[in-house]
Amino acid sequence: MELEQVRDNLRARGFRAEIFPDGKAASDYLNAAIDGTTVGFGGSVTLKELGLDKSLSTHNDLHWHWVGDSTERDRAMNTEVYLSSVNAMTEGGELLNIDGTGNRVASTLYGHKRVYFVVGQNKIAPDYEQALWRARNIAAPKNAQRLGMKTPCAARAERCYDCNSPERICRGLVVLWEPMFGTETEVLLVREDLGL
Repeated sequence: MELEQVRDNLRARGFRAEIFPDGKAASDYLNAAIDGTTVGFGGSVTLKELGLDKSLSTHNDLHWHWVGDSTERDRAMNTEVYLSSVNAMTEGGELLNIDGTGNRVASTLYGHKRVYFVVGQNKIAPDYEQALWRARNIAAPKNAQRLGMKTPCAARAERCYDCNSPERICRGLVVLWEPMFGTETEVLLVREDLGL
C-alpha cells in the first residue's frame, strides 16, 4: 500500500489529507493548526498515545471524557474543533467507526467547524470488506477488553462474536464516504502503527 495513493484517494473524495513520517510530526502539525479555540476529543487510543490531550490543552480549551468527568463528553460535542481516529479505513478513502455510546461518531458527522482524523498505517485495509472486518475483529475486541466489558470478544480478544451482551460496545457503524457538508475534514495519515 502506498500512502501517497491513499492520500490522493481521500483528496478525490473531498477530504483534506496529508502524510506524516511519524506521530510526533502529526502532533506538531496539529499543535500549529489548532490554537486558541475549543477542542473536543473522541475516545481514541491513538490521540492518547500521541499525548495530544496534554499538548493541545496548553493553548486550547480541551474537553475529553477520558481526562475529566462525564460532563466532558457533552462539552466535547460543542467545540469548534473535534479530533478522533478511526477503527479502520480503506485504501480508497472510506472511514469506518464503530461506537457504543454514539458521541464520537456523532461528532465526526455534525456540529463542529473542523474535524481531524489521525490514522496510523495499521488501520488501512485494501477494501471495505476488509476494513469492516478489521473494525469488528481487531479494534472492537481490543476496545471491549480495554474497557473491561463482559463480552465474548473482550474475554478472548480474538474476534467479534456478534453477541447480544448488554455490555456490547458495537452498537452502531458509521462510514464516511466524503466530508459532511459544512465541516472542514482532514485526515492525517501516519507512517507508524497507532492505536488499536
